[in-house]
Amino acid sequence: QVQLVESGGGLVQAGGSLRLSCAASGSISSLPFMAWFRQAPGNQREMVAYITDRDETRVGESVKDRFTISRDGAKNTMYLQMNNLKPEDSAEYYCGADYRAWVTTKPAYWGQGTQVTVSS
Repeated sequence: QVQLVESGGGLVQAGGSLRLSCAASGSISSLPFMAWFRQAPGNQREMVAYITDRDETRVGESVKDRFTISRDGAKNTMYLQMNNLKPEDSAEYYCGADYRAWVTTKPAYWGQGTQVTVSS
């Protein structure tokens, strides 16, 4: 029905930047809610940021002033611009999306994840 594919992860030095992408495809007409999550070994999954079909956004306090979330005009691709990366940002980053309009930590659709590793 809906597929989400993340890309853009990799290895980067502390202070560097990466831009993650989440491409959505399938038969559904809209995804009112899209979000980025991350999970490091030994930690619980954390919502990093979300964006709605009304372009409402929220970025978590842990990445305040460093990360920016956006989506394209067709609302089928979501981005996460990550600047001034720190070793503590190292994690598997997941894209989530939902056909429902409310904010959720358990979206209907998940991507397979992309690894981000920040070295010091």
